[in-house]
Amino acid sequence: MKNYKKLQNGSDIRGIAITGEPGELPNLTPYEAVDIARGFAVWLCDKLDKNPESVTIAIGRDPRISGKRLMEGLMNGFGPYGIKVYDCGLASTPAMFMTTVFPEFSCDAGIMITASHLPYNRNGFKFFTSEGGLNKGDISLILKYAEDENSGTANLGEPKNIEGRVRDFGKLVYPAQEGDVMSVYCRHLRKLIQDGAGMGERPLEGMKIVVDAGNGSGGFFARRVLKPLGADISDSQYLDPDGMFLNHAPNPEDREAMNSLAMQVLRTGADFGLIFDTDVDRSAAVDGRGREIARNGIVAMAAALVAEEYPGTTVVTDSITSRQLTSFIEDGLGLKHMRFKRGYKNVINKAQELNRQGTDCQLAIETSGHAAFKENYFLDDGAYLATKIVIEAAKLRKQGKSLDCIIEKLENPADEREIRIPITYGDFGTYGDKILNDLEDFVKSSEELFLEEPNYEGVRIGFPNGWCLLRKSLHDPILPMNMASDEEGGCDSIVDTMKKFLSSYDGLDLMVMG
Repeated sequence: MKNYKKLQNGSDIRGIAITGEPGELPNLTPYEAVDIARGFAVWLCDKLDKNPESVTIAIGRDPRISGKRLMEGLMNGFGPYGIKVYDCGLASTPAMFMTTVFPEFSCDAGIMITASHLPYNRNGFKFFTSEGGLNKGDISLILKYAEDENSGTANLGEPKNIEGRVRDFGKLVYPAQEGDVMSVYCRHLRKLIQDGAGMGERPLEGMKIVVDAGNGSGGFFARRVLKPLGADISDSQYLDPDGMFLNHAPNPEDREAMNSLAMQVLRTGADFGLIFDTDVDRSAAVDGRGREIARNGIVAMAAALVAEEYPGTTVVTDSITSRQLTSFIEDGLGLKHMRFKRGYKNVINKAQELNRQGTDCQLAIETSGHAAFKENYFLDDGAYLATKIVIEAAKLRKQGKSLDCIIEKLENPADEREIRIPITYGDFGTYGDKILNDLEDFVKSSEELFLEEPNYEGVRIGFPNGWCLLRKSLHDPILPMNMASDEEGGCDSIVDTMKKFLSSYDGLDLMVMG
């Protein structure tokens, strides 16, 4: 019996696409892709009130070795119903959304085949309409339709294009039209930099920028955006797509990846460096002195980039940002900071909700590097954030300044740590809720601790020397515990206090706490 619910990962679909890792059997193959395509077609036709023959969908992929096969599976799901498909080949997630915006495509939907920063054997799907990425409830409905071949298919009508396959190198496949969205997308980014920097056709002349694409999809930003504008990208690294990701994880949150970029910037004397995740919906940076602009730093940078044009606007972030970041945003930039929930769709949805309610909110951003600007359709686009950073760097260089001056007043905690505590109890969701409820009561009865409010996720505790946030993972049987202290080594005392509280719960594996 099909059980596609396990493939849902919030507002995305993710699964094991190929063998290769011990104990991990594929559950997202071209066969499942056929069903998921049909489920998406049902959902889309119903939403748009269109018949399938009038629907156009663009599909792109990251360099994972399973991508082409999953593309074939999607085509076998769409093809019988006569849906027109653009095959965009190697692409980025934001570019696939832009196929619904660019007049050259004007698609009804875009699909990106990717599993973001996950290992080579994983893959998945991200879906877009002109309204943006789909929400969790949309994905649940699509997977419901995928599980049941008869569910909702009346909306599609009978397949009228069953004989529509053509022979390609001896194999029968449904045809797709080639869609070179990346050329259009790169031209779009180049123009943004030219217009924003205001220094002619080659505003980056004389600048050395290191780009680290982690062998994902992001190499285009160096070769097709920065270089034509005059930048020296000769010391960039891992630009060639390789779905095995042999050098380091394509992930701005990965310590090895960030260290690799920092060392390359220092070694080559570059002005700064940029790094992308696999599908380029996240990014981070390194300044000319090799210092990371990531996590709280990338949030501060993005906030500073909107502050001058949108004074007083609200910045929505995830829940694990520091007190120092709040001070930088509110006291330093004069903006408002709303610390919300983990999950890039959560912060985006909250930002859009605030705007509907009359509160100006120009930026939704996670410490992971997902940054969505109102001016850019609230699309979490790592290349767009990188573009704004490049524009500002070009302007600063003309003034004899460097990128790091933007966030030079941002202070950092003296000690930071994250511990992920496994829940071994069967009903981990209910068990996690009980622990959080008990923790809230524990803090209220304490003379030293206090609840940091407003708070929208888990329990955030104020300590004399810092803070701690204990929450449930979005998808896994884990209690992530993030903490920061204003004292060197201060997280040790926070861990000791939390361990004493948690030690009475037999359904937790506290070995990770030392």
